[in-house]
Amino acid sequence: MADLHRLVAEQNFASMDEANRFMAGPVKKTGRRIPSQPARTPVEEAQDVMCEAWEAEGVKRVQLARKAPETSPDCADAYVLLAQETARSLEEARDPFAQGVAAGERALGEQMFKENAGHFWGILETRPYMRARAGLAQCLWEMGDREAAVAHYQDMLCMNPNDNQGIRDVLLDCLLELNRDQEAERLLKQYEDDGTATWLYNWALLVFRREGDTAQARRRLKEALKHNPHVPVYLLGRKRIPRELPDLVGFGDEDEAIAYAADALANWRQTPGALEWLAGRSRDRSADPRLC
Repeated sequence: MADLHRLVAEQNFASMDEANRFMAGPVKKTGRRIPSQPARTPVEEAQDVMCEAWEAEGVKRVQLARKAPETSPDCADAYVLLAQETARSLEEARDPFAQGVAAGERALGEQMFKENAGHFWGILETRPYMRARAGLAQCLWEMGDREAAVAHYQDMLCMNPNDNQGIRDVLLDCLLELNRDQEAERLLKQYEDDGTATWLYNWALLVFRREGDTAQARRRLKEALKHNPHVPVYLLGRKRIPRELPDLVGFGDEDEAIAYAADALANWRQTPGALEWLAGRSRDRSADPRLC
């Protein structure tokens, strides 16, 4: 992707059709491989080092990550990898993530933020910054600086409302845990077409918080149960949530249920009567699906 981006950046296209024809050309001519493009700036040179680091294993990964900032201190991904690979505590991870955010801000410049807010992830150069900021927000949340973490997540969604990183799922859990229900409802409505377990079950939980066992709450829960019937057994403790969470989840499968329950269990527990309601409605549905 970096090679393609550099290749396209050197051209001066008159139309989108011309750009598409150009991009198809080098791919077809080289057996579906983009010709390697030299780095044009120290940041790009350092990012090339990081491409090697992400593919390396063990000590080599860290060595390459330490090398990248020597080429350019504005290489945000170097700090991201160091936070992930070398930190032994949240405090030790927070600092390199914060360094990565600062590095990304320097590399991108103020103009990039002003002109491209709203479609950040679509610009390749922004991704190291967005990765660093997501890591920093997670550290802050787990360290107890909840308001700062939420502010980071909200800013990231403003910069990239398409949400390629799945920030909305994390933010929604945070807002519910902080009892910021009005903000949670706005977020749910912002992505109202989201059909994942996170969205459907959290909609049901939020409506139950506000109204109790109403027709609307039951309708929301029915939609959630139809999408993923595996969730209740994990929320209710009938199956134990594994220590190692799945790396990948499917749409409506048991891995999705495990991942959702791990993130949302605290919010169901802190909502009076919610788990009892879930137990009753899911039991009724298993006996007769028309009842829920």
